[in-house]
Amino acid sequence: MPAMVDVARAAGVSPQTVSRVLAGHPNVRPQTRERVLAAVDRLDYRPNNAARMLSSGRTLTVGAVMMQLDSYARTAYAQSIERAALRHGYNVNVATTPSVDSGAVETALRRLVDQSVEGIVLAVPLINVSPGIEQLTRAIPCVAVDGSRTSSTEVLAIDQAAIGRVATEHLLGLGHRTVWRLSGPSGWLECVRRAEGWRSALQDAGCHVPPELEGDWSPESGYRNGLILGRIPEATAIMVDSDEMAFGTIRALHELGRRVPEDVSVVSVDDIPLARYCTPPLTTVAQPFAEIGALAVDCLMRQLTAESGTAPRTTPIEPQLVLRASTGQSAEG
Repeated sequence: MPAMVDVARAAGVSPQTVSRVLAGHPNVRPQTRERVLAAVDRLDYRPNNAARMLSSGRTLTVGAVMMQLDSYARTAYAQSIERAALRHGYNVNVATTPSVDSGAVETALRRLVDQSVEGIVLAVPLINVSPGIEQLTRAIPCVAVDGSRTSSTEVLAIDQAAIGRVATEHLLGLGHRTVWRLSGPSGWLECVRRAEGWRSALQDAGCHVPPELEGDWSPESGYRNGLILGRIPEATAIMVDSDEMAFGTIRALHELGRRVPEDVSVVSVDDIPLARYCTPPLTTVAQPFAEIGALAVDCLMRQLTAESGTAPRTTPIEPQLVLRASTGQSAEG
């Protein structure tokens, strides 16, 4: 197996520089860091973590709490967190939770703390925070990526209310009299925030606020609700809370003979890679999952090297509307 000195020789640097790069030390020039990491990949170098832990007293492991979902978002978060952690010389332990119930999330957090992780990325939406979650996130550096927050958690927050407003205003701007909404699960923080943006945009425009329908993020739930919406003649514009649900919704509309976008415009949320290959290609509000996961790890590394007492902060991330062919001018406009 190659040793650190072999990596140093291949990269043209000292073994100390290789050690600093693998430890995520900030005082390394970007060009040098890239050269060292390229040599690590080329030689398939694997650090001796057992020796490093014995000498440093650190586990060189971070944790991630995620939902038990088979979705693009979960996969994108997991992959980006792992890649970013490896760049800093860390491994990742994942604890999944079956629901957003505070007790279930607290159990997942405790599993990671028991594994002696040095920090945690919290990638689940929290509406209610238990005293146990508060205590755990005070005891260990924690970064949340879904707008969830405790008094000591650093947050990377996509403005979910802005997502609801941007999607709704886009459809109203096309001449639709109102916008119907297919929400994700009601217990999810982003669904609550998106509903606020949707509702306020309709009220500000003096439009009727129709009743919401609820799905579970799956294409099947989008299809079931699409069969309902497709039978409502005045439902000419629909906001769907995820691309995957929107695929099912559009399939149901096609089966009912309602054309997209000539009869019904559909805008969704996420901008997963398949969205551009939908029929028609899907207009959607993008959430940069991979970038957020990597940024969360970078924020966690900064916390691990920061002096104690540093106040947690919130980093807002603005959503972006991606225009494709699933939305069009209202025939009534």
